[in-house]
Amino acid sequence: MKRSLLAVLAALSTSGLSAQSLVGEPEFIRVQRDAIASERDGVMAVYQEEAKACWQKFAVNACLREARQHRRAALEPLRQRDLLLNAQERQWRTEQRTLRLEGKQPENRSRP
Repeated sequence: MKRSLLAVLAALSTSGLSAQSLVGEPEFIRVQRDAIASERDGVMAVYQEEAKACWQKFAVNACLREARQHRRAALEPLRQRDLLLNAQERQWRTEQRTLRLEGKQPENRSRP
């Protein structure tokens, strides 16, 4: 599980770097968040269908438990991608704040 997660994160980070060069950082993050949201909506729609089908079976609780497990398994990579985007956004905001603060500093720092 951890190996596959690391592989996914590595693939996202390398693909993200090339995409970031084409689109600005905040725009890239917004586009990625929209993609994650649409994937999450798809996962939730599948879960709703599975849960609805469970009510037609004899072992309802076992079926619902299995549907929840499928949902969690499908949502976890999306959650990891969301956490990665949060970290990228925090880093970008920190860089922007640092640039703003450097711009406010006087040019001649040698004065007492």
